[in-house]
Amino acid sequence: MEITVCFLGILSEVTQTSFKYYSNVSSLDDLRLRIEDDFPGIIHYEYRVLINSKIPPDYPALTDGDEVALVPPLKGDWSNEKFRNSY
Repeated sequence: MEITVCFLGILSEVTQTSFKYYSNVSSLDDLRLRIEDDFPGIIHYEYRVLINSKIPPDYPALTDGDEVALVPPLKGDWSNEKFRNSY
């Protein structure tokens, strides 16, 4: 399956790209590890994960063609721990 990852805000500066395609992704955890391997500096930033422009449930399944957006805080920080670098 192919997944498109969009890096928004400061994350596009950290990764030096606004998007990247990943193939053969088995899960969101697998995708997270692959992103961290490709862009180690990303672990120092907080972000929310959106799948197809929606906040996913706690253990979302990915399907071919999904778009995963990594969105940093727009202002201040989030008080809800659920969204801190979580999938």
